[in-house]
Amino acid sequence: MSDPVSEIIFHAYPQSPVAEKVRIAFGIKGLAWRNVEIPRLPPKPMLTTLTGGYRRTPVMQIGADIYCDSQCIIRELERRFPSPTLMPTDDQGLMWCLSRWTDGALFDQTVRHVLGSVGDQLDKDFAADRGRLYLGEDWAKGLKKANADLPHLVAQMRAPLSWLNDQLSDGRAFLLGAEPAAIDAQFYHVVWFLRGRWADGPSFLSEFTHLVRWEGNVQAVGHGTPSAMFPEDAIARARETEPLAQAGVAANEPQGLEVGMPVTVMPDVNGGEQPVAGKVRFANAETIVIERTTDELGTVCVHFPRSGYRIDVT
Repeated sequence: MSDPVSEIIFHAYPQSPVAEKVRIAFGIKGLAWRNVEIPRLPPKPMLTTLTGGYRRTPVMQIGADIYCDSQCIIRELERRFPSPTLMPTDDQGLMWCLSRWTDGALFDQTVRHVLGSVGDQLDKDFAADRGRLYLGEDWAKGLKKANADLPHLVAQMRAPLSWLNDQLSDGRAFLLGAEPAAIDAQFYHVVWFLRGRWADGPSFLSEFTHLVRWEGNVQAVGHGTPSAMFPEDAIARARETEPLAQAGVAANEPQGLEVGMPVTVMPDVNGGEQPVAGKVRFANAETIVIERTTDELGTVCVHFPRSGYRIDVT
C-alpha cells in the first residue's frame, strides 16, 4: 500500500456508524489504509474541496479518484481487492438489494431512535445538522415526535433484530456461514450504533443472545491496519495524481447521459445539501462518475452510486 496511486485514504470521524461499516470491510479484507479524521459537523473544508461539496461521511480516496457513499466504497474495494471476498456466496445481487434497506429505511429508523432517545439533552448544533439531514426541514418537530414515539421505535427495531437472531440460531459465526461478508458489515453498523449511542442499547441487545455472539465475532474481525494522515497531504495526493476512472456510458441509459455532459449529483432526499457539479465521465446502472477540475486539485473524478442519488443535467 506504499504506492501513492493505489493507497487507500479514508475520510471519516470515529463516531460515524457508516464509517464503522467500511472499517469492518477493511478488516474483512485485511487492508492497510490511511485515516484522515474529519469534523463531525460542517463546515468540512478539506473534505468538500475533494468532493466538490458532498459533506456526508465516509469518503474514500485513491489517488485522484474520490468515492462517496459506502455503496461505492464497498463496490470499489471488492473490485480492487477481490480476495478475501466481501461476497462469498452466489447471492451478490440479493445482498445489494438488502443493503438498500439496511442503509436506507433501517438506518434512518435507527437514527430517529438514537436521536429521539436523547431528547432535549442532544447538542443543539448536532441536533440541527443531523435533524435536517434525516428528518427534513421541520426537524425540531421530528425530534420531539421521535422522543414521544420511542417505545414504538424500539418495537420496530426489535423485529429485524429478532430475524437476525433467528438466522444465527444454528451457531453460525456470521450471517452467511463461516466467513464474514459485506452483509455482516451492513447490519453490524446499525447494532454498533444502537449499543454505543443509546443508553439502553446494551440491555436491549442482551435479549438477542445469538446476535450478541455474532456481534463479538464481527468486532474481532477488526479494522485492518490504519495509519494517520493529514488532510493537507490527502489534497496534495489528489493534486499529484491523475484519476483512473474509465470513460463511457453503458447502454440503455434512462437519463440520456453522455460523456462530457454537465450534471449535478446529490442525495435524493430533502436534506438541504449542496449538489456536486461536474461533467460525466462514466455512467452505468450502479455508478455515476463526474470529472471536476479546480486550481487547487487539478482534475479529480468523484464517484457516486445511482441508487439513492439524483442526477440533473445542467
